[in-house]
Amino acid sequence: MLLHIFESIGTGKCSFVEFGAKDGLAVSNTANLRLNHGWTGLLLDAAASDDDPLVKRAFVTAENINDLFAEHGVPERLDLLSIDIDGNDYWVWKALDRFTPRVVVVEYNIFFRPDDARTMPYDPDHVWQDDSCYHGASLAALRKLGNEKGYALVHTDSWAPNAFFVLRSELPENYLERPNHELTDWRHFHEPPGTDGKEWTQV
Repeated sequence: MLLHIFESIGTGKCSFVEFGAKDGLAVSNTANLRLNHGWTGLLLDAAASDDDPLVKRAFVTAENINDLFAEHGVPERLDLLSIDIDGNDYWVWKALDRFTPRVVVVEYNIFFRPDDARTMPYDPDHVWQDDSCYHGASLAALRKLGNEKGYALVHTDSWAPNAFFVLRSELPENYLERPNHELTDWRHFHEPPGTDGKEWTQV
């Protein structure tokens, strides 16, 4: 899907940032671009070792996201940003205001109705607990944020909870945006299981 998007809008400088990158290979949204198509960029993960030559160790928060990008020489207008931190994804993207990715891929929480705009409340110290459904933000919440930042939701994966956003200025003027229920295959959930008593923020 990323290849298809960039074939349509042009590749620019083939630059990316991915955080929540794990080892930069398994389940990485940028590995194919980097390994097979000549892309370069920055990989960040809180669990990376200090001597990892590929993935830089960083715990990304809303407070440090812009400074981290600047510290690592990220171009102000990069081609691709991939976000997957299982918690503050919404808030970190919202805080990114000194850099403008042309395309953003962000993991969303599939356990909400397509029109339910909720996210975890911001907690800069949050760490996802394995297998917990208490994480991230709904597709509707991320789409609302994308709209505010000038992005159109163009695709979601049928097999994984990734949402693909493209800057509207990069799209044809007659591009027709589709509603959430036509874009996501994850329509049979109503509430994240096992999260009774957990706090969610309506946005």
